[in-house]
Order: sequence, then structure tokens, then C-alpha cells
Amino acid sequence: MNQSYVIAREQYRDIGVDTDAAVAALERISISMQCWQGDDVRGFLFRDRSLSGGIQATGNYPGRARTPRELREDMEVALRLVPGHHRVSLHAIYADTEEQPDLDSLEPCHFASWVEWAKEKGLGLDFNQTLFSHPRAESGFTLSSADEGIRSFWVEHCKRAREIGAYFGRELNSRCVTNLWIADGWKDTPIDRAGPRQRLERSLNEIYARELDPRYHLDALESKLFGIGSESYVVGSHEFYMGYAVKHGKAITLDTGHFHPTEQVSNKISALLLFTPELLLHVSRPVRWDSDHVVILDDELREIAHELIRGDLLDRVHIGLDYFDASINRVAAWVIGMRSMQKALLLALLEPSSALKELERAGDLTGRLAYLENLKSMPWQAVWEWFCEKNGVPLDWLPRVRRYEMDVLANREAH
Repeated sequence: MNQSYVIAREQYRDIGVDTDAAVAALERISISMQCWQGDDVRGFLFRDRSLSGGIQATGNYPGRARTPRELREDMEVALRLVPGHHRVSLHAIYADTEEQPDLDSLEPCHFASWVEWAKEKGLGLDFNQTLFSHPRAESGFTLSSADEGIRSFWVEHCKRAREIGAYFGRELNSRCVTNLWIADGWKDTPIDRAGPRQRLERSLNEIYARELDPRYHLDALESKLFGIGSESYVVGSHEFYMGYAVKHGKAITLDTGHFHPTEQVSNKISALLLFTPELLLHVSRPVRWDSDHVVILDDELREIAHELIRGDLLDRVHIGLDYFDASINRVAAWVIGMRSMQKALLLALLEPSSALKELERAGDLTGRLAYLENLKSMPWQAVWEWFCEKNGVPLDWLPRVRRYEMDVLANREAH
């Protein structure tokens, strides 16, 4: 134990915070690392298709993973540089198979290598249906399509994805969150807003008709404000999914990039958890829209973490990252985002929340503000350094990523 941590521990003890307990609590928090940062959301099922459907990866940094093996190797490098034990989130297009099944024909066997890898590395797996970058999504409508052939295709895909998620949960004895997001909508103002939403509700009812064991599987529904090609109207709005999830006992997914820039996701968490059993967070960093910048330790990330800790909500909230920046080293992007999320959680765990709540209840707003400002100069970095040391993870991780880039990533040919 280094001396700087010993000093910091005493300083925090003086304000009623147990740093050892905070470190232990942080070690128990698993974050789901998104596989799609490693290859710009291309996947391996349809190698000849470009990304489409209201999302876009920007940049052409060399070293993109081209195969499941390369992607897993890259994720292993990143995970070794992140303290604690975590999860990996997959999309359906990341099936690892010599076959080329379409999305409505996927089976658990197409993901067996991912499960074996997760067992070997001690990881949990989460899952996402893929309703984009496919010919049957080119009209801009999937589960809400008026074309019954298209709608039924996507319903079948989503049913099979749930079965795959439940397979992950059973095999790994770790509950899998299977998340549903669609880009359905209109570029310009529609005449009929209700019709697509009625069809989407019907599709969801069909998808969720079969109950899955809640010990191994959790369904989550993700809204969006707008996307490319759906700037004026999105079928799966926040209000739509909020109503559906509350009515049917599903988890709501809050993506930090899927709301108006003036909205704070941190302010939605405690409100929604009064009415829905669980939440999934997709933590991203929007700059002008859902631009999926790498997560950094900014004000909103800290507010999200504080909301989780102050409200004792961690056992009802699943934390996952969701960004895909192709302009920088992709392994570094994972490490920066994962560690930033952990730093935000540590800052929240090092806050004397009970004392602050007492000040607030007593109406001492002056004391509350002064206390919060004083906390900003507390030596939390020393606690973070000890957390990394305790978990055998380097503080200065970038040289290792640079070396991996030179030895491995630089030798990959772009295609």
C-alpha cells in the first residue's frame, strides 16, 4: 500500500468516508464493454455490407479488427488495462460462424466461440438485436413496417436474439441483458404517427410473448430522439418505450446520446426506477448529436455516477458503454471510456452522501454547496492509484497500447 493512499485514507476518514469500503465496492461493479468499438460496427456476419440505418462511424484509424479472433485479442488487451471484472456486449452481427445465416436464422451455436472465450476469461456477456445495415432495413422501417414480410422477418430475428441472450446467461451463470433498438422513422414530418407505433407495439408483443427465465435474461428497450434519415419522427420514442416498459415490466435503456442536448440522463434515473424494475445505461458522449464520442470524466458522467450511488441504485442499473470512434486507436478508446466510468463511480463512492443529505433536509443549502466544493480538492486520485495497484493494472497504460499498436495493429491490412 503506497504512502499517498495512506494519507488520503486518513483525510477521507476525517469526513466520514471509508476508502477501503469504496475501493471494495468499485471492484464489485461490472461495466459492459461494447464490442463494436473495435471494428466500427461492421460485424462478421455480412462482411460486404456498409454501416447504415441512422448510425455512422467516423474516421479511418489503422488497425480495425477484421475477424472475431482479432476482436477478442483487442478486447483482451483493453480489459487487462481496466481494473476489476467486467462484461462484453455483443451485437447479433458478431456471430462467429463459417455459415452465413441471415438474421432471422441465427442460433446459439453461432455464438458458441464467444461463450467459450467468456468462460475462459471470466466475463459476462450481454446482447443486442441488430436492426440496421441490412437490405430489409433500407426502407427506414423494421418492426414498425407496413410490409408484413419485412415486419415478420425482424420479429423472428428479435425472438432468436432473446434465445441467444438467454443461452449466454445460462452458460455463464450471469444474467444477460438483451437490448432492442430500432432506427425506424421519417426524415420529414409524417401524416401518420400512430400507425407505425401501433405496429411496433404489435411486434413487441409477439417478440416478448415467450417468457424467459429472469435468472438468466433481462429484456431492455432503447429509445432515440432522432437519427440520420429519421430527423423528424422516430417511432421508438422515449415516451413510447417508457410506456411499454412500465406496462410490461421491461427494463428501459437510457442512452446518453439519445436525448436533446439540454436533457440530462442523470435526472431521469431515479424517476424511472419508481415505475420500472431495472434500467440499462448506454453511456456515450454526444457532442452535437448522437455522435458516440469516447466517454470522458465530464460533468454528466459524474452526475450519472452520483445518482446511482446516492440513491443506492446499483443493483437495479446495468452499466454499458456505447460509442464507436474510428478516429483514434480503438483499444485506447475502450480503456479511456471504461476507466472514466470507473473514476466517476469512485468519486461518487468517496462522497459522504448521508452527511450531505442531512444538510439538505435541514435546509442548510449553504453548507451543502460548501461541502460539495471542498470535496473537489480531496485526494481521490490517490485512491484511484491504489485501486489500480491493488488490481495489478498500470496507471500509465498508454505505452502498452502503443506497443500493441506497433507490434499487432500496424500489421493489419485495411479491407
